[in-house]
Amino acid sequence: MSWHQIYDPFNNMAISTVFAALPVVVLLGTLGILRMKAHWAAILGLITALFVAIVFFRMPLSMAFATAGFGAAFGILPIGWIVLNVIFLYQLTKEKGEFQVLQETLTGITNDSRLQLVLIAFAFGAFFEGAAGFGTPVAVTAAILIGLGFSPLQASGLSLIANTAPVAFGALGIPIITLSAVSGLDIHDLSSMVGRQLPFFSVLIPFWLVWAFAGFRGMIQVWPALLVAGVFFAAPQFLVSNFHGPWLVDIVASLASLAAVTIFLLKWYPKQIWGLNGHDEEATCRACHGYSTGQVVRAWLPWVILSVLVFIWGLPQIKSYLDGVWLYKYPIPGLNNLIMRVPPVVMADKAEPAVYMFNILSATGTGIFIASLISAILMGYSISETFRIYLRTIRMVRFSLLTISAMLALGFITRYSGLDATLGLTFAKTGFLYPFFGTLLGWLGVALTGSDTASNVLFGSLQRISAEQIGISPTLMASANSAGGVMGKMIDAQSIVVASTATQWYGHEGEILRYVFFHSIALASLVGILVFLQAYAFPFNLMVVK
Repeated sequence: MSWHQIYDPFNNMAISTVFAALPVVVLLGTLGILRMKAHWAAILGLITALFVAIVFFRMPLSMAFATAGFGAAFGILPIGWIVLNVIFLYQLTKEKGEFQVLQETLTGITNDSRLQLVLIAFAFGAFFEGAAGFGTPVAVTAAILIGLGFSPLQASGLSLIANTAPVAFGALGIPIITLSAVSGLDIHDLSSMVGRQLPFFSVLIPFWLVWAFAGFRGMIQVWPALLVAGVFFAAPQFLVSNFHGPWLVDIVASLASLAAVTIFLLKWYPKQIWGLNGHDEEATCRACHGYSTGQVVRAWLPWVILSVLVFIWGLPQIKSYLDGVWLYKYPIPGLNNLIMRVPPVVMADKAEPAVYMFNILSATGTGIFIASLISAILMGYSISETFRIYLRTIRMVRFSLLTISAMLALGFITRYSGLDATLGLTFAKTGFLYPFFGTLLGWLGVALTGSDTASNVLFGSLQRISAEQIGISPTLMASANSAGGVMGKMIDAQSIVVASTATQWYGHEGEILRYVFFHSIALASLVGILVFLQAYAFPFNLMVVK
């Protein structure tokens, strides 16, 4: 028997909104204020979500628990599978001393930690976002930064801040592709519109990132390199998104930025160098690390293999082929197509599918796992040594996997019970100010679900409906959902747990949340202001795709 979602169970939207927000308040409050361990905060948030959904929003008990199980399974595969295998590769390289070689050869480009941060967290991380998404860039870049000497808080928080501007075009454009499907708007129009919003922030993020790390004075000292990094990311991001589509935006932009900064730093360096352990007075010479070419190649080879395989695994043709070999679709009993979203969230009653895809072959984590095994062979590990390190890695990340599962279970409950829609409808009542608050709705969606794709699924249709009612471009507001959502990526609990696991700082998620929260809300507000200007103000409204 089907169940229709209820968005205002108290017949008072203000009270209904307060109760809908309770799971998020409990999760973030226990994590950021009470400083609980992440897995306990996630479990309490999940219990709260189940209670509110069942008791107040009248979600059937069986559906609520089936939804929680569905979300928990999704937390293990694909998300947890990525985290486990990235940490496995890191442990392999660390045990053999190859990571130390990689760390020291990075000074061959620059020994300034501010510029290493931009190269790794911003440019290199954007490549992984474009190729795979789903936590891969934060896991990889945070692990590298911690190995370079950044503190766990810095490595975690700065990786999260850097992983923003590329997110809307992540995983070969999946968020935009999904947004087009749920909103009914043209995919090229959406790609073009997001490509006229995010490039402003692609230029800004390198400056913001270094300011968060080194302060204003430290940022000003390296502004030429930051400008190169931002412009050479933003220009391809605009061009590819507007004249090709969403598929290769991040890949092209990240490689262009990485190459441009590397070439620039061969000719330029700041007067004051920020070393790993403080401030050096002079720049050290390039490639003075003392390692042979063979040693450098061996140190970088695992990460090159990882990059290549992650890119290959992200190609639609490869995914389709691997899914054709083995893809198990499991419709969740008592849940699949039995929950109905109703107007005004959608134009007409719409059944919510609930099919778990056990796609172990095409999962990004499998590509990372294979890269790790190849690297283990090349580094001379025996089968028993490799197995021992893998078991040790599983033990290391066990609480992280539990936390990620609980977080995803909470996010799925929020979606299938309609709590998310109640929050969204409240945002939609802001009238003239809707372009600003609608953008923050995208931010909220990613903060709740950990995914720009999921946020677009939740609110893409609502954004179109609300925009048409107010009389502004539906393409603008649907795109704003994705563009605003990218700034919520740094505070979603799933990403924070991925970062804390990658830096082996599990248990300090509350500190990471407090570190990034201001940056998240400030940047999301700036996106909201831009969208507001694009809706109403000349000449910004000339950028809008009608």
